[in-house]
Amino acid sequence: MVALSSSPAVSSPSSVSSSSTVSSSSAVGRAHFYPLTVREVRRLTDDAVEVVLIVPPELVPVFDHHPGQYVAVRAEVGGTQVRRSYSLCGPPAVGEIRIAIKRDRGGVFSTWANETLQPGMTVEAMSPRGGFISRCGVGDGDDAEGLVAADKTSRYLAVAAGSGITPIVAIARGVLHRSPRAVFDLVFANRTANDVMFVEEIADLKDRYPARFAVHHVLSREQRSSPWHSGRIDDVKLRELFDVVVPVAEVDEFFLCGPFELVQLVRDDLARRGVPSEKVRYELFASASTARARTETGAPVAADPTGETTTIRFTLDGLTSEVESPRSARETLLNAALRVRADVPFACAGGVCGTCRARLVDGQVDMADNYALEPDEVADGFVLTCQSRATTESVTIDFDA
Repeated sequence: MVALSSSPAVSSPSSVSSSSTVSSSSAVGRAHFYPLTVREVRRLTDDAVEVVLIVPPELVPVFDHHPGQYVAVRAEVGGTQVRRSYSLCGPPAVGEIRIAIKRDRGGVFSTWANETLQPGMTVEAMSPRGGFISRCGVGDGDDAEGLVAADKTSRYLAVAAGSGITPIVAIARGVLHRSPRAVFDLVFANRTANDVMFVEEIADLKDRYPARFAVHHVLSREQRSSPWHSGRIDDVKLRELFDVVVPVAEVDEFFLCGPFELVQLVRDDLARRGVPSEKVRYELFASASTARARTETGAPVAADPTGETTTIRFTLDGLTSEVESPRSARETLLNAALRVRADVPFACAGGVCGTCRARLVDGQVDMADNYALEPDEVADGFVLTCQSRATTESVTIDFDA
């Protein structure tokens, strides 16, 4: 999705994601774009659609994924190639993937998808990525790490806002289906009842798991009978939520997805309560600065008047390329690489999706922001090329690592 976590989120008006303790490279190696045909475009709200893409038999293994992951998609819009990241909202299914796209004010791709995209049209999608997935399993699957014993009730809490529900609904469905002793609480913030995405899917989960799934709708622009369910989520509401509604100490895993302010508010409150950071998974929406960065990616740079340059070497699909970067330009590794190879992978260019990650083989860089890589990935030498600038005379990176 277009979805700070270590991974992208959804629909986003280009939402990009990132998680908190699972490697964001769940798909091994570098992701590639594949043309997929649109099977269905389903209206979710006045400003959001669910898009079903057909996955041909030969690509089924490529698009296998965990609930909560995302795909980067691209299409020709108004004569310009545009790419965004959107979370996968449907359960893993053979022959299709589903993404939700919420119209962003001024959003080129999201507006096109809501107004123009139709069945039979083709968009390109990358293989699924992202670490915004549950690490708590019961030992009955490849993705289950056995962090919750099979004979223990596992408890989950998700806080989502707007299109942040996209990966959350997939995660909730997967957790409840996989573990018969799982209990899942969802706090879902929206402006009005008409803005609530996946109403039917949420109702279906409630009907299917009445004793194990609870949803708390909070509407900021509608007055409800309960004060707790009206207005914006703030410190007061969070204290009530964590003191009265959900026993925080009993929660095995938290999932947060939405705008930075909300995600950070919840993370800070959980930290004050002593909740270990490894229990908190989160995913952020792309910001306005992210959109600007994406637009400017690959832009030409002016020569350094002193003639000083940095040599940037990179390996991609087994081929090694080299580009000279003017020192005074202070351009990112991604920008430099895109000037000589247009197929360098990226999606958000804002440090939140992790699509552009590469291993630093030689040299040193300064990475400005990192909302996508886990600590273990950084320790292993991975960097976000959209956020990294060389600080040595030469730098070598490997996108294939």
